[in-house]
Amino acid sequence: MAKDYYDVLGVSRNASKNEVRQAYRNLARKYHPDVSKEADAEEKFKELNEAYEVIGDDEKRARYDRFGHAGVGATGGRTAGGVGFEDIFEEFFNNFGGVRAGGSNRRGPKPGADRRVDVTIKFEDSIFGVDQEVEYERLETCETCQGFGTAEGSHAATCSTCGGRGEVQSVQQTFLGTMVRSSTCPTCSGSGTIIANPCKTCSGSGRLRKRVKRIVQIPPGVREGLQIQVRGGGDVGESVDAVVGNLYVVVHVMEHEYFKRRENDIILDLAINIPQATLGDKVVVPTVEGNLELNIPAGTQTGKVFRLRGRGAPRLRSDGSSVGRGDQLVYITVEIPTTLTPQQRALFEELAKTMGNDVQPQPNGAGRGFFDRVMTFFGNESN
Repeated sequence: MAKDYYDVLGVSRNASKNEVRQAYRNLARKYHPDVSKEADAEEKFKELNEAYEVIGDDEKRARYDRFGHAGVGATGGRTAGGVGFEDIFEEFFNNFGGVRAGGSNRRGPKPGADRRVDVTIKFEDSIFGVDQEVEYERLETCETCQGFGTAEGSHAATCSTCGGRGEVQSVQQTFLGTMVRSSTCPTCSGSGTIIANPCKTCSGSGRLRKRVKRIVQIPPGVREGLQIQVRGGGDVGESVDAVVGNLYVVVHVMEHEYFKRRENDIILDLAINIPQATLGDKVVVPTVEGNLELNIPAGTQTGKVFRLRGRGAPRLRSDGSSVGRGDQLVYITVEIPTTLTPQQRALFEELAKTMGNDVQPQPNGAGRGFFDRVMTFFGNESN
């Protein structure tokens, strides 16, 4: 017994024409034999085409609704009248080597290739931005022939093989009907023209490889490995009307003597001595904008973190602009001396007498605050 065409398409009997069309597109992509791994995909695909030929056509649908399968007779597995197969599967078949029914894949001249260049900048420049000169090779338009590839006074002729289209077509008969496969013309290599008298400067290519220099704006807040796109900085295309490729500048950041970066914060490890930690002190700490006075309160312990707000890296947006800044985090380490002068030893021994030699075990987890901070820092650190 023949299947109900509405059930095959998974739509109701009052579905609109657009709903029918969309259902068919979705299912056809799912069960196309070139994509689906299901054993009965080919059979389901044929059923879909048969159902859509009827339900997708207003006149046939009306006869089917009134008389059923008897009202439409056998279908050939083709698409619905008035709706070309290429219109439904244009994007789908473009993903399978350019196979399309009744049409060409060509979308205009081939664009120029992209170029990449790596630059290394100072840590401070990654925070504040810098205009960086880069040098690289690219293909540029030949000045002699202005990119046309022909010698002076001559012109390119239309390729007789492809008629100027830049591609040739072969016709195949499949269960879907007539399929047309397009490929690059072997005579003109896709240009659509033949140059009988080529330019001597570029040998007819219309392009020359040159080493160029240009200034690239590195925005504030860049990180290691960030790519900056410079539109039109790549190779020119193979024809004068082709889109020029882009330049991608990959930024590398030099390691700083003191600073490390974590997200938008700048990390600084600061060692203070025992008297400074015990009695307190005012010390000078470096920042990316210069030295800054920091107050060390009496009784400061190893692991104490001081936050200098707004002294970190700018928060870089996807469009290259920045908004706000992170902080500078100063991690304190109380440094224990390994060598002492006789005077210092005598002073420490005198101090030790006043403090006794008892030790006090700490409750489990009492010291984990500092440990966790250190592990977080080293686990997330980056240049």
